[in-house]
Amino acid sequence: MAGKRSSVFVRNETKETTLATRVVVADTFLSRLIGLLGRTSLAPDAGIWILPANAIHTFGMRFRFDVVLIDRSYRVVGLRKGIRPFSVTWPNFRARSVLELPQDTLSRSRTEVGDQLRIEKNE
Repeated sequence: MAGKRSSVFVRNETKETTLATRVVVADTFLSRLIGLLGRTSLAPDAGIWILPANAIHTFGMRFRFDVVLIDRSYRVVGLRKGIRPFSVTWPNFRARSVLELPQDTLSRSRTEVGDQLRIEKNE
């Protein structure tokens, strides 16, 4: 369907916790470029999955959020908690995609480097 953005849910299989149920997939040049720009917050169960990506910037952002760097098998290879606006992360060359989630999601879900995630498309 034209104009409809796909979404996924993300579960930490290692910890048996849910990170988010409504994660927008940003897999085109334009959707990756826009990312979270223009938003003032993220709903508690929302996020954005940027692919491909191994680093992010937060120029133009208005709020803090958590970041999960994921390899091609959906294993967590990096974490950044409470990234503040107008900052840049160093590239993680093992990462193939990045999840941007509400601040404190990583603490709440107990997600750590090495955890296995399951990412599935919402119907």
